[in-house]
Amino acid sequence: MGTMEAGDPPPAAELRRTLSLPLITLYGIGTIVGGGIYALLGKVAGVAGMAAPASFLMATAVAAACAISFAELSARYPVSAGEAQYVKAAFGTRWLGPLVGLLVISTGTVSAATLANAVGQFLVELTDWPHALNVCIVVSCLTLVAAWGIAESVTAAAIITLIEVGGLVAVLVLRGGELGQLSVRWSEVVLPDAAHGWSGLALGAFLAFYAYIGFEDMVNVAEEVREPQRNLPIAILAALGLTSLLYVLICLVAVLALPPEELARSRIPLADILGTEAVGARGAMSAISVLAGVNGALIQIVMASRIVYGLRRHAPALQWLAVVNVRTQTPIRATVLIATLVLVLALRLPLETLARAASTIILTVFTLVNLALIRIRLREAAPPAGVRTYPLWIPVAGALLCVALLVFRAGTLLGFSSPQS
Repeated sequence: MGTMEAGDPPPAAELRRTLSLPLITLYGIGTIVGGGIYALLGKVAGVAGMAAPASFLMATAVAAACAISFAELSARYPVSAGEAQYVKAAFGTRWLGPLVGLLVISTGTVSAATLANAVGQFLVELTDWPHALNVCIVVSCLTLVAAWGIAESVTAAAIITLIEVGGLVAVLVLRGGELGQLSVRWSEVVLPDAAHGWSGLALGAFLAFYAYIGFEDMVNVAEEVREPQRNLPIAILAALGLTSLLYVLICLVAVLALPPEELARSRIPLADILGTEAVGARGAMSAISVLAGVNGALIQIVMASRIVYGLRRHAPALQWLAVVNVRTQTPIRATVLIATLVLVLALRLPLETLARAASTIILTVFTLVNLALIRIRLREAAPPAGVRTYPLWIPVAGALLCVALLVFRAGTLLGFSSPQS
């Protein structure tokens, strides 16, 4: 092996492929569950009423179509900043890929800020420390973990993910008896009532979609996954399938156990579902809700920093941010930048507003990704070896559903359609 001469630049460090199929699957479940269902259940019930489970089913349909598109594209292009690469490969436009990457970064940053804010508020009650101080402590700790290493970050996230899922399963075990009411109340959870209407059902789906955001983050650690062409598609579909099942069941239990108005007023609805008689379980659920927010914020910071790393191929000006530290083998500069943005936003923006903003941005990205897959499929004679393809109607349906939700959201902002509440 040759020696390095004085003045030669050090060899560029690269990301390590350390994530196995179980770890990347848990990473995906963690980023989907992380804060979404714990934080937004009450908000969805507030706008959709008893039909909140139907809103979650609508959001599931949109997410499932998009997840299948991501599964196929991740096998075709197993790289960081995947969305940017997909769009560039399909349309060949130099500016569109980096724009999509920046949109995804903004989604992750805003989501992480929202969750950090929520954790900071909860800690005010536990510590009596100022909210700003709590947020600074939370974001600083998450930055250190994210910069430490991908294996360490994902292992920490995986442990918290198991606790989060355990909390959801515990709710189903302790209050699953409420599902027995479905035989006589099924119409209430399927059709919207007069107070909320179909517009409330659709707005609930728009809000609920935020709880599914996360499976797309998995493609942005592709360069740290072992056998990504095989493992990433499996992990994406497995993570979304499990979380979708849990979401719908939890939402059914929630609206059958408590009136939607009460859920909407609750800061920690999953704890309130357990009732005042289950004091220990209620306290544990409150703690898990905090962990969910921490986990979601951690994963979003990791994801956003990896997109910055991946965008170096499309935007050379970002090269200095994408430098990988030789010791930790993580993009520390990008991690610190994202964490700084998270800290600034976490002190200013509320959850519901950010959830709607994040849903709008990510639905725009999903529309472009589905269109990218359609264009790639239409112009190729045969798929690459080893890549599993899915029926073309799936990305078509995904693009149409995303556009439909975006049009509805635009209508509510302009006052053409609004929930009857």
